[in-house]
Amino acid sequence: MRPLLWPVLAAAAGLAYSVAETRAFTVRHVTAPVLAPGSAPLRVLHLSDTHMTPGQHRKLQWLRGLAELEPDLVVNTGDNLAHLDAVPSVLRAYGDLLDLPGVFVFGSNDYFSPVAKNPTGYLTGGTGSGTRGAWERPKDLPFEELRAAFGQRGWTDLTNRHDALEVAGRRLSFVGVDDPHLGYDVLDDEPADATADLAIGVAHAPYLRVLDRWNAQGYPLILAGHTHGGQLRIPFYGALVTNCDLDRARARGLHTHQVDGHAPSWLHVSAGLGTSPYSPVRFACRPEATLLTLTGIDSSGSLT
Repeated sequence: MRPLLWPVLAAAAGLAYSVAETRAFTVRHVTAPVLAPGSAPLRVLHLSDTHMTPGQHRKLQWLRGLAELEPDLVVNTGDNLAHLDAVPSVLRAYGDLLDLPGVFVFGSNDYFSPVAKNPTGYLTGGTGSGTRGAWERPKDLPFEELRAAFGQRGWTDLTNRHDALEVAGRRLSFVGVDDPHLGYDVLDDEPADATADLAIGVAHAPYLRVLDRWNAQGYPLILAGHTHGGQLRIPFYGALVTNCDLDRARARGLHTHQVDGHAPSWLHVSAGLGTSPYSPVRFACRPEATLLTLTGIDSSGSLT
């Protein structure tokens, strides 16, 4: 075989694998010690970046099966849509999960339909700082229809607002923001509710201004998505980009976040379940949902 063919074959094999990996859905199991010592565990299913289009039957059926995990709470950190007609598919995919206590925020891809772009732009603009022009167009996805459907099923909208839920005998307080990647987030100075069993911050994109504010306000747990875990990861190196100002080392999974003078918050960033229809590849970064088991602070955090 000619030596020059080896790079071509390797690239073709890598591309084929990257396309196949977009359908290799997995559930990550994470333990976060955020409850009062001795508390019974609380199971939270974190969904993000589903990027649903009609006809994605394998993804739809896999998502429907997540109800078998029997979570106490569902947290959805946005980017549910990737098509003008995707709302019915999203609702069928989430299925029985919509009957559980749930909270949600939206991401940019709940508002704006995907457009074809030069894929190298994502790799070279990893902080997301050069993306603003892409959103200077009318919102054309049916996000209000999706919002209404989630609300009718009982999920709580956290778009730039606070709320509280009773979940498995515990009172949980929440703060949420609209998508920081678009600059839609509205941050306030209200501290976390110290009377709640747990206070949780929910955002689509984990920008540092949001994480810093919520850590300083005393939120022990923060959940976000948006990064796709980097989407393309190099073994032993990790994510190439995060598409926001979060560092690459925290592009996915459970980590801590802390500003000077404040106790650390646990931060979970989901690698998400989908991709843009125009870049349907993942490498070393399987699409995921995460089941977080929240435990007492006298136990340790872990990722399996």
